[in-house]
Amino acid sequence: MWPCGGRRQRRFGGVALLLLVLWLLARRYYPCLPPVVSEPCENAVVHRFNWSELVPLRLWGRTLGLQTEHSQFLLEGMPFRIFGGSVHYFRVPREYWEDRMLKMKACGLNTLTTYVPWNLHEQTRGKFDFSENLDLQAFLSLAAKNGLWVILRPGPYICSEWDLGGLPSWLLQDPEMQLRTTYKGFTEAVDAYFDHLMPIVVPLQYKRGGPIIAVQVENEYGSYAKDPNYMAYVKRALLSRGIVELLMTSDNKNGLSFGLVEGALATVNFQKLEPGVLKYLDTVQRDQPKMVMEYWTGWFDNWGGPHYVFDADEMVNTVASILKLGASINLYMFHGGTNFGFMNGALKTDEYKSDVTSYDYDAVLTEAGDYTSKFFKLRQLFSTIIGQPLPLPPMIESKASYGAILLHQYISLWDVLPSLVQPIKSEFPVNMENLQLNDSSGQSYGYVLYETVIFGGGHLHSRDHVRDRAQVFVNTMYVGELDYNTVELSLPEGQGFRQLRLLVENRGRVNYGLALNEQRKGLIGDIFLNKTPLRNFKIYSLEMKPDFLKRAGKKELCSSMVTTLVATGKLDLRKHCTFLAPGYRKGAMRSSFLRSALQDGSYSLSTYLTWEGPNMWTDESFFPMFGSS
Repeated sequence: MWPCGGRRQRRFGGVALLLLVLWLLARRYYPCLPPVVSEPCENAVVHRFNWSELVPLRLWGRTLGLQTEHSQFLLEGMPFRIFGGSVHYFRVPREYWEDRMLKMKACGLNTLTTYVPWNLHEQTRGKFDFSENLDLQAFLSLAAKNGLWVILRPGPYICSEWDLGGLPSWLLQDPEMQLRTTYKGFTEAVDAYFDHLMPIVVPLQYKRGGPIIAVQVENEYGSYAKDPNYMAYVKRALLSRGIVELLMTSDNKNGLSFGLVEGALATVNFQKLEPGVLKYLDTVQRDQPKMVMEYWTGWFDNWGGPHYVFDADEMVNTVASILKLGASINLYMFHGGTNFGFMNGALKTDEYKSDVTSYDYDAVLTEAGDYTSKFFKLRQLFSTIIGQPLPLPPMIESKASYGAILLHQYISLWDVLPSLVQPIKSEFPVNMENLQLNDSSGQSYGYVLYETVIFGGGHLHSRDHVRDRAQVFVNTMYVGELDYNTVELSLPEGQGFRQLRLLVENRGRVNYGLALNEQRKGLIGDIFLNKTPLRNFKIYSLEMKPDFLKRAGKKELCSSMVTTLVATGKLDLRKHCTFLAPGYRKGAMRSSFLRSALQDGSYSLSTYLTWEGPNMWTDESFFPMFGSS
């Protein structure tokens, strides 16, 4: 009998050992369940979670993904809270992606959210770019490497204070175009774009071993809502191309009920926690977890306005209140970065206001990626919820001081124009997007010069056909400006035939609201002289791309600079970040973010202007400026 009992004991011991191993594995790979500590609070329970091993590269056996169960999220069947922050890869030099992600982890965040800008990835119709700073796959893989989950917001519309909300300007070549609807011309373009985007995204989903735990369907459609069938179309476009993770929508409170689509979790956007705003989610979807997809940590700036500042204590107290109510949260923005080039958006309500080049946003990190008081206050808050010490914040990048920059050369536009750009001849004015350029994709950004011949002077009237501002010259003499507020000018009388020149600047397309279909730039209709429409134009495209400047000849800078010019200066750059301080009046720089360590050794500079001056992009240390001296 004794040997038989020994076998039973060994069998029992083996079972006990197996259970112990399984328990240890569960504690290692699913440490967030059960919560280590439950802390009562006023309206809900905030749990302490230990997420030390619940990260993309360590979680094995993925089958379930992010799910909703009553009032909570589950990740692989385990309770999960989303502590997210927005960082946009296209607003941050690639060299600094990882630095921003490490700072997210040090703040206590577990999830990164990013938009995908269609108008950068397909600047020319049918030609797609996912390289260098637009390498979405590399960005998302880097997030996984650094232990961050991802909520992807692929649009096609993203808003984001970005030109036309991320939609390519060539869509507006169609005079009947209806953006963000099931209009055939729009859906065909979206389908072609998604056919190239989704093969990059699909392998990076959670169930395929990647960091993407959720995908957003469009963006804030409840504030647009022109087509009741549109959201269902976007959802099908995602699902049919292999998206299998949790779907979400995102709207402010007023748009929530209009931006829903069946099968997607509704989330809300706000800055002030109004009474009942989270409970309002229950009226549009019952028994679901609550999430603030965009908690606005600051706000964007318009040309001519002050820099927006949102009190750090008020922000952190609101975040704490949201968490006490049991909601998940995404900080928009954690790090704003820069609207490089001409990519800033604009608003059009009572008046047109273009956004500035900086997307500092008064966010948790500055535009340069430095810490703010918001970072340390949020870090303290999140550390009380997460059951482990947070990583130490990375060291701040050193900044270099280069002193004053001498602009020692200039280019007179009038001198170089005939050899620099071949004009397009047209009887009528042609808007920027419909110029036959860039493989028939038109011109997206920059300036257009419209030139025609007049006899005598008189009364010039734009009939509000200037988008967005025109500097007016008779021959080479500056006579004034036309824009939304100024629609008429007096032209001086003169002898014989003279050249009338209108240098029209695109200051940024509206990115939010109901006016998206009206964002064509340049001259969008006739200009009248003495009530007669002007005809027979020479149209010069001045896109201000790097090759434009490289083609231009240079002359020594004279003390009396011509009215319209491109001025150049050079910096002996070391591999450091820097910002450029004010030094000029209109048409000059306020501050600039400098990219370093590019593979080819060159540097890109995105410049800012004092008030409502041109928004410009340059390469190899050129500073182009159009304006009156």
